[in-house]
Amino acid sequence: MVPLLVTAMLLAGSAQAEIRIGFVNLGRVSAEAPQAEAARAKLEAEFAPRDRELAAEQSDIRALEERLNRDGAVMSEDEQRRLQRDVVSRKRELRRAQDEFREDFNMRRNEELSLLQRKIFEIIGAVAEQREYDLIVSDGVVYASDQVDITDLVLERLRRDFESDN
Repeated sequence: MVPLLVTAMLLAGSAQAEIRIGFVNLGRVSAEAPQAEAARAKLEAEFAPRDRELAAEQSDIRALEERLNRDGAVMSEDEQRRLQRDVVSRKRELRRAQDEFREDFNMRRNEELSLLQRKIFEIIGAVAEQREYDLIVSDGVVYASDQVDITDLVLERLRRDFESDN
C-alpha cells in the first residue's frame, strides 16, 4: 500500500498537481464520538434488567447451596436429593440463560458498532469532500502531522450531527 501511495504522489508531483491528504484516528473517533456513548447507554438500558435477573438467580442458587451445606445433614435423604437436583437444574438453566444473554448482547453491540462505523465513514467522506481532500488515511499510519490530522474536524461534525438528531 505504501509503495502505491508513494508512486501516486510522485506521479502527481511530476504533473504539478497538488494532492491533499488527511489522516483520521479512527480509534479516537470511535471512543470520543457522542454516538458511541449513546450506543453504550442504549445497550446498558436494554440489557440491565436481564443482567439483574441473572445476578438474582445466581444469588438464589448460592443461597440454596448454602442451605444444602448447612442443613443437609439434618434433612431427609429425599429432601436432600430433591434440593441437590433443584440446584443442578437451576445452575444448568442459569448457564443457558447467561450464554443466551452474551449472544444477544454481542449481536446488539455489533449492530450498534456497525451503525456507528457507517456514521463515522459518512462524516469522514463529507469532511473530505467539503475540504477537498483527495485521500484520507487512518489505520497503519506511523506518523501524521497536525496539518493533515482531521480527527478533530470529524469529531466536531459527529457532535453537531448528534445534537441535531437529539
